[in-house]
Amino acid sequence: MMDYVLNGVGHGSLAARLIANNFDVGMMRPFVGTDGRSYVSVFNGRDGQGNPTYRNIVTNDALLRKDEWIHFDTAVVKAAVARLKAWADLEQANSLVIPNGWGKTVLESQTQSNISDAIMSMDGVVESDNDRPVYGLRGLPLPIFHKDFRMSARQLATSRNSNTPLDTTNASLAGTKISEAVEKVTVGTLTGMSFDGYTVYGYTNWPSRLTATITAPTTGGWTPSVLLSEILSMRDQSIAAHYYGPWKAYFGIGWTAYLDADYSELKGDLTLRDRLLKLDGITGVATLDFLSGFQVLLIQMTPEVARAVIAMRPQTLQWEEKGGMEICMKVMCVMVPELRADYNGNTGIVHGST
Repeated sequence: MMDYVLNGVGHGSLAARLIANNFDVGMMRPFVGTDGRSYVSVFNGRDGQGNPTYRNIVTNDALLRKDEWIHFDTAVVKAAVARLKAWADLEQANSLVIPNGWGKTVLESQTQSNISDAIMSMDGVVESDNDRPVYGLRGLPLPIFHKDFRMSARQLATSRNSNTPLDTTNASLAGTKISEAVEKVTVGTLTGMSFDGYTVYGYTNWPSRLTATITAPTTGGWTPSVLLSEILSMRDQSIAAHYYGPWKAYFGIGWTAYLDADYSELKGDLTLRDRLLKLDGITGVATLDFLSGFQVLLIQMTPEVARAVIAMRPQTLQWEEKGGMEICMKVMCVMVPELRADYNGNTGIVHGST
């Protein structure tokens, strides 16, 4: 079993094998080739275009065939992409892929302050301030999201002898659970880990976010124009902090029925969602499954505000126990949001709540 890796030392048989192979998770995905021999596919550098290359090396502990690995991996990916709405948007807009990220526990970067304004004079003799930028350090832990499942060697043999596909229910469920955890951390409804003095935050629990007050649509006298006005105010907050868009607007699950209702009962030609999308700089309007009630988020989708940090995409690892009679599987990934503010603490993330 893999317990943990601490200070470069693996505690547990799986962790020890990863340490011995420079954290290449390909070593934990052995397969039986068409020639009946056991192989693992390991990272072998990059080609002239920067694409990763791999090579197969012989091993002696493979139980699954390559098509069986594909069967499991397909099930995990199908489950993993189903609920990652906030994360998927962030990854598409701004992502940072860390090569061999399994072997890294913290991502560190710097913040930089501005300098004073230029001055005007007629002869250029008057000296302006001789200041310079000030730098700060920030960091992001890179925790592992993981879920285990097991099957017996007899189940594998039965599947092969009866020529029926392996049951991938557990793989799909494991993929769903890690994807939900990534999404919840991104939204901020699941508290991220703290490590080495740094903490993983999401949109709704980040201390540096801007905040606003939203009127619930269940309030007496509420009309869609009330929400429109409050979204405009949230946009103004972002602009006042020197973040000028583009933004995506995310809504709590309670807004679903209201967003697709007519904006105006007199005209009836636009929904509230349509009207919000006509605002300058608003490029998307969506509800988030894990954003509760009538909360609203306005996120500037640029790298200086938020990035999706990907140290390892969902992978399935395999090892044996009990003399090879039990096959242990672990679905895992290292994918975390990095929310960013400038040196003065300004950001383009605005969180509205009732």
